[in-house]
Amino acid sequence: DDPSQGPKDAPIVLIEFSEFQCPFCKKTRPTIRQIMDTYKDKIHYVFRDFPLSFHKNAPKAAQAANCAGDQGKYWEMNDKLFENQQTLDIESLKKYAGELKLNTSKFNECLDSDKFAAEIQKDEQDGEAVGVSGTPAYFINGIFLFIHFIVKKNAGIFGSFFNSCISLFVQ
Repeated sequence: DDPSQGPKDAPIVLIEFSEFQCPFCKKTRPTIRQIMDTYKDKIHYVFRDFPLSFHKNAPKAAQAANCAGDQGKYWEMNDKLFENQQTLDIESLKKYAGELKLNTSKFNECLDSDKFAAEIQKDEQDGEAVGVSGTPAYFINGIFLFIHFIVKKNAGIFGSFFNSCISLFVQ
């Protein structure tokens, strides 16, 4: 039920707990894209929502991505939300749906009804149950990597560290 990319039977499962207002999560996007390009047939990447309580627009932004997913454009909305991280109010979310050529009536109905609120809460509860307390948080084949401190310090170091971790699982 969570958005994912890559083969489901890949030898590496990369789960990210993230949210759209987190500046550190945005900094990791290039590394995640590079890893998916490099190891595309070896990684199953799963994005799980973990909106932080002090980011007031993050829960609705997570719903917007899932509503776009109903129309087959989850990843396009995911990118759009990270690109526009400072502007995630409801009016802007609806504008982005139009820019992505979604059926805006269906999107607006989905967003206004909180259709995905329970799913997002489930992601949060699942994250908390396995020790997630902030974002971004990653699991590689079940091994928890809470590397917020690395991303905060230097996104380049994050990329090197993360690639090294992934390469350990690729044989």
